[in-house]
Amino acid sequence: MSETTSVQPIDEVKDPVQKKSTELNKPQMPLIIGGLTVGAILMIYLMFSQNIVQPLLLVIGLLLGYTLFHARFGFTSAFRRLMSVGNGQALRSHLLMLAVAVTLFAPILAIGYSFFGSGVSGYVSPVGVSLLIGAFMFGIGMQLGGGCASGTLYAVGGGRSVMFVTLLFFIIGSTVGAYHLPFWTEGLPAFEPVSLATSTGLGYGGAWILSIALFGLIAWITLVVERKKKPPKMAPKPSTTGWKRIFRGSWPLFAAAIVLAVLNALTLMVRGAPWGITSAFALWGSKVARFFGVDVASWGYWQGNAAALETSIFADSTTVLNLGVILGAFLASAAGGLFKFSKINGKNVTASVIGGLLMGYGARLAFGCNIGAYFGGIASFSLHGYIWGIMALAGTFIALYLRPLFGLSVPKPKDSFC
Repeated sequence: MSETTSVQPIDEVKDPVQKKSTELNKPQMPLIIGGLTVGAILMIYLMFSQNIVQPLLLVIGLLLGYTLFHARFGFTSAFRRLMSVGNGQALRSHLLMLAVAVTLFAPILAIGYSFFGSGVSGYVSPVGVSLLIGAFMFGIGMQLGGGCASGTLYAVGGGRSVMFVTLLFFIIGSTVGAYHLPFWTEGLPAFEPVSLATSTGLGYGGAWILSIALFGLIAWITLVVERKKKPPKMAPKPSTTGWKRIFRGSWPLFAAAIVLAVLNALTLMVRGAPWGITSAFALWGSKVARFFGVDVASWGYWQGNAAALETSIFADSTTVLNLGVILGAFLASAAGGLFKFSKINGKNVTASVIGGLLMGYGARLAFGCNIGAYFGGIASFSLHGYIWGIMALAGTFIALYLRPLFGLSVPKPKDSFC
């Protein structure tokens, strides 16, 4: 693509210091040692201050972040490539990830118990105005902000400077969204949550068959679109062979898709709920607001969960997962010799501010982001996950016309991209 490094989103940019697409850089050993030290200190702290779940979730989060960065597994770029030039390669990796996820989630949800004997529940949320608007906003926001929720975290871990701006305003937007949420959920029309398994009478076996059929249909549609539009293929990323590829060099998207699905299922089994990201942003922002005297405990969003405002953020499982993702991405980038703070400019900072606000606010309205609503929702057999994906694609389409205003390019039929 013709973008400069300063405006490229993390899930689309080529490795900043590579000379050839097949070359690997030397591992940045001081950074690796520093990252492992920080991880060990955090692990020890969690082991002595929290229950066993939190250290386990830190490890899972670290593996999630390592996988995301290692494969440059993107949601933002996958949607953009499909909507701009009709390339569905990355979206098909999503479908593989979802197929593995529903296969693992089905028996876990049917049995109903985690590793530690507590109940498990998927993400099944209402379909209403808040979902439609929130997912649409998120779709626009992730295209302007340079990454989705998971993309923002692993971009921060990889040193993409402008993504720190996106993260900050993601947190602000999520906090404002939490404050406004009762207006969207109590005052506007919505249907009750719909589970393909429990609301339809299909059971988890029937819902699994239906889900696999839907994934196959969507994959077939993307292939039809590709045959018609003949879009450019995704360029190869630097990698190696043999066992070294586990630690260095880019993973194939299909491998990352499987690993992410397995790790999400492990998250469900460890904490009783799937992987999520943005609820922690609302918590962080609300704690800061409370420090400055705002009565956040009176917000409808915190009714029934006010205890989270009183305890340490390290008691919040989503916070621990997020920290693990950032640390895992940092280690992956250092192992590949790729960690480097990038330059920023006024245009991409402005895009990050707007994108972060839209994603944060939209995620609260839509009951989650690309991870909690799209990945976790569909894996949990929730209808709202599919609706989220459709509306985020619609937001992506609108964002294709907005990106050039901020110096962000849009893939063209003759472009090549990674």
